[in-house]
Amino acid sequence: MALIGKIREKSGLLVIIIGLALLAFIMGDWQSMFGGSGETLGLGTVAGEKIDPLKYDNAVKAMQQQDYQQYQQQGREYTQRDQKVSEDKAWTMLVEGMVLSTEFEKLGLDVSEKEFEAYLYGTDGFTLMPNIAQSFPDSVTGQFNPRLLEKFIDEMESTTDVEKKNQWITNKTNIREQRKMEKYFQLLAQGAYVTKLEAEEEYKAQKEVKNISFVVRRYAEIADEKIKVSDDEVKKYYDEHKSEKKYESTAGRDVKIFDITVQPSKSDSAEFNGTMDKLKKQFSTTKNDSLFVLSNSEVKFYYSSHMATFRPEGDPKARQGLTYPLYMDTVFKAASVGQIVGPYNDKGRIRLAKVIDFNTKVLKVRHILLNAPKGDAAKIASAQKMADSLMKSLTKDNFEEYVLKYSEDGGSKQKGGVYEDFMDYEMVPEFSQFATDKPIGTIGSVKTEFGIHIIEVLDRKEVKYPVLAMIEKTLVPSQETEEMAEEKAYNVLYAFDEKISDKEDIKSKIDLFDTLAQREGYFVRPVRILDENPVAQGFVTPYAEDKILKLAYDANSEVGDLCSAPIKDQGRYIIAIVSSIREKGVPKFEDVEKEMRLAVIKEKKAKIFIQQMINEKSLDAMATKGSTTVMQGQVTFASPQIQGAGFEPTVVGSLFSGLKDGQRTIPLQGETGVYVVRIDKTVKAPATANFDSEKQQMLAAYKGNLSNDAKRALLKTAEPKDNRRFNQLGIRR
Repeated sequence: MALIGKIREKSGLLVIIIGLALLAFIMGDWQSMFGGSGETLGLGTVAGEKIDPLKYDNAVKAMQQQDYQQYQQQGREYTQRDQKVSEDKAWTMLVEGMVLSTEFEKLGLDVSEKEFEAYLYGTDGFTLMPNIAQSFPDSVTGQFNPRLLEKFIDEMESTTDVEKKNQWITNKTNIREQRKMEKYFQLLAQGAYVTKLEAEEEYKAQKEVKNISFVVRRYAEIADEKIKVSDDEVKKYYDEHKSEKKYESTAGRDVKIFDITVQPSKSDSAEFNGTMDKLKKQFSTTKNDSLFVLSNSEVKFYYSSHMATFRPEGDPKARQGLTYPLYMDTVFKAASVGQIVGPYNDKGRIRLAKVIDFNTKVLKVRHILLNAPKGDAAKIASAQKMADSLMKSLTKDNFEEYVLKYSEDGGSKQKGGVYEDFMDYEMVPEFSQFATDKPIGTIGSVKTEFGIHIIEVLDRKEVKYPVLAMIEKTLVPSQETEEMAEEKAYNVLYAFDEKISDKEDIKSKIDLFDTLAQREGYFVRPVRILDENPVAQGFVTPYAEDKILKLAYDANSEVGDLCSAPIKDQGRYIIAIVSSIREKGVPKFEDVEKEMRLAVIKEKKAKIFIQQMINEKSLDAMATKGSTTVMQGQVTFASPQIQGAGFEPTVVGSLFSGLKDGQRTIPLQGETGVYVVRIDKTVKAPATANFDSEKQQMLAAYKGNLSNDAKRALLKTAEPKDNRRFNQLGIRR
């Protein structure tokens, strides 16, 4: 590995640096050793004020606990990536809270204890918060149970667990702040107003229609390569347009990367296929499917019951992980019990499926639930007595009436107690057995953990879904293949480094990186990182993202710096180069050169078309000369869209600048081409006595966007800086 040899040449210096670093760390003088400042942003700042680490930590714990509970209720796994999402949500909440708290203080906004309690429980006119309702459901009805919330609050208030206590305090604070926020935006909404003149202008903009005919010469008619643009022309355009808003630079760094993927070799595939063939033979003869699956499958999942019913992908009732590809549906339905299906590919996972049974019935019933929690003998006896009494007068004709009057199942009561298109594994066993075994039309009662159910069997449909024991494995590169890919990545990086380091000019370095990668068949793509929110998108592992951030933001980082070693990400090695270091405001020439070169090309194309169109006497003549057609359309000022052409605000705006019917425009440079437009007929907005409808629509739109617009404005003023990743990686700023 060529680059390793180069690194070894520097190993003596590396040992000295490490030794000095350890000494400086021990002496507490690491920063002064390299002249660094002791002042940092910590986790981040809002309006120059540092984020309190303890508040952030408490906010993260509270958010993760809340999200974890929601995932549990939804039967979803709460992954490491989900935890990161919770962290970001906590950060956003904390930053917005800091920005808004200043506004609250100015206005004297507060929440009394009485208001807090009503807000929490959804009483006195308040709507219950969804996360509260989901976190404290009744075990039987599934509806919000205020007693469970009350019990939880009592436990949190009296707990001696400091961590739980702090989390509860944080939760209470967050709920209070949420209520303050609602009050704040309600106050702002009171100031929203639409004048009669604004409503009248909006009415005209929507209702006045211009019927037009037009010819467009599209820029795409001329290939970019045919337009010659000099570097001086681009530099002149830059000097004239660099201060325009659309070119404004955001502070951050850009990195260019390409991948060297690690693919299984032919020998890896052959060995894997041999393993799967061997497993298939053993799977067909094993006496213990459960032990065999748990011993050999990468996914440890086995049920001998109908809980392991699989459905084809796309089936609305399919459960995550318990599906097979749709094209395998006929194979599975034609299989017999004991048969091994596969190996087959399912989204990159290679599966062997053993058919252990078939689920053959889709069920439909209706029921009346009489609540009786498991273990409560008195309640169970009372519910059974009530069921026996109801059964004496209950018929299929009055069943729905009895459901509405007596059932305590909120999930089905409004549907007449009906549950349909379900399979036996979706209900508790006693309920399912009754629905499966009893003749259609039977009415009877069963006891489950939820209470006493009076059930009428309405229908059964014959189906055939396999119950499967599944072996799942993934074809991955061998250690030898990994090592060969790593060596290749080092050699590629070394070759790039040798050539790029000879270049003095920054632009030449970046261009050469692109050229060399393209020559080797690699696809180069940019990674844009913002100073205010330093996140590198597009990486599978945190390790790879961290390496990219360190490359971009190292204290000595410069444009043209290559990564010191290939960056290992899942299934690939990444080669990266720092391509831009941007400051906020007017952009550097090299950062917008390509964009501005395209703008110059577009202007030159527009000049060519204008010259071809300007002296033609009619639209038909223009169309003939340009090998195109005259098109028709309708436009309004409110919607600057030209039918068959696209979004063209400049062109549409010019049509409402005083042109009369029958007149046409000069050639106009638009977004997608050059236009000449004739106004055929103007249909004026119908006369109206008032503009109340427009006024209400505009006011509703203002109020609907008010909270987001206000937050954006306040955050822009506060200039929050997210320094969490830098702080974690030891990058000081």
